Amino acid sequence: MTGMEDVRLVATDLDGTVIRSDRTISDRTVAALSRVEASGAHLVLVTGRPPRWMHEIAEATGHRGLAICANGALVYDLRTEEVVESCPIETDVLKELIERLRATVPDLAFAAEQLSGFVHEEAYRTRDANLRVGELEQLLALPAAKLLAQHRTIDPDTLLARARAVVGDLAEVTHASNYGLLEISAAGVSKASALAQLCDTLGVTAGQVLAFGDMPNDLPLLAWAGTSYAVANAHPDVLAAVDHHTASNDEDGVALVLEELFG
Repeated sequence: MTGMEDVRLVATDLDGTVIRSDRTISDRTVAALSRVEASGAHLVLVTGRPPRWMHEIAEATGHRGLAICANGALVYDLRTEEVVESCPIETDVLKELIERLRATVPDLAFAAEQLSGFVHEEAYRTRDANLRVGELEQLLALPAAKLLAQHRTIDPDTLLARARAVVGDLAEVTHASNYGLLEISAAGVSKASALAQLCDTLGVTAGQVLAFGDMPNDLPLLAWAGTSYAVANAHPDVLAAVDHHTASNDEDGVALVLEELFG
């Protein structure tokens, strides 16, 4: 394990990694995260979540530090709860992506995480009835931090493989769930690319980064960081790719590692 003196930044995914199955972050994990900054190291939350889902996280973790949101497309200041950097998919690329994907998987339903809010086609299923339903033209009207493509029956790994085959280098495609939902970012944008840029600003090297994750959208981050851990409940591809494993999110696996490193 990397020694504490070598770790200058801890980067952790949220859902399925530090957030438990009951959608909470345990007091133990909050305390462990606070020890990171108390030691003088940086703490960065790296998530597929959009900023509109980050208020409760900011509250739970004490409004400190930065979050990389939307799989790297947005940098969000947890103190002010404002987006400070963005790297969206431009509208012409959004149009091409939807055309390619719908030609390959006709039953896909699309949604766009725009900087001004979330808009989805009527066929796109969501549990939040307050979100804006729009026609395809509305999804294409503004750049998007993330394009989402949903299929009701195809499993996520199969859907991901089919999408990557047609998207090519036009965008980054991944998934972070156990059902057919693709998360698509601008070309070259990932959790790793955003963290690398932030670390360059902070004067932190990849070898000084400790990272945690659980799903395929975490793989670039886990590959880039000097030391990476997968939680026990992680996707099989993540467990296979990462040398270090810890206990599950429900067993405070991230906290276990941080307590050993930071006391």
